[in-house]
Amino acid sequence: MIIEAISALKEPNGSDNRAIVGYIEQRQEVPQSFKKQLCSRLKRLVAIEKLEKVQNRYKIRKDETFGMKTTSPKQKGTKLKQSQNAGHTTCDAVEEASMTAAYLIAEAENKSFVAAEAVKEAERVSKMAEDADSLLQLAKEIFETCNVSATLHFFSSSRV
Repeated sequence: MIIEAISALKEPNGSDNRAIVGYIEQRQEVPQSFKKQLCSRLKRLVAIEKLEKVQNRYKIRKDETFGMKTTSPKQKGTKLKQSQNAGHTTCDAVEEASMTAAYLIAEAENKSFVAAEAVKEAERVSKMAEDADSLLQLAKEIFETCNVSATLHFFSSSRV
């Protein structure tokens, strides 16, 4: 949602919190704690280097290798050298894996939040449908009561 908002806003210097909140609020009903949740998610996306924060504005990082680093497959018979370079490669791989995991966790939390909001909306709509059914039943009862009263009144006035 956040990435979508920043992409759609297309602000050259990045988008601030208010613009991001406004964009999301236009498209979805958000809870009262949404701004607080948004701030923590923005911090997390900056921490995992998915977003850049410049002067209280957020931009999507243009780093194309984030989370998609491909390594060439090892050829048969070749072994990694036991040197400092091998240690850095392992360290880089671990760091990249942790960044990718953090990004995937942030995405999963975002999807979980969206799903929870969809459930709340479905419950709200279901409650509205129940209320509408109750009102319809009440209207039918009133109509029937009025219809019976009108019929009785008609017959009693015709005898006079």
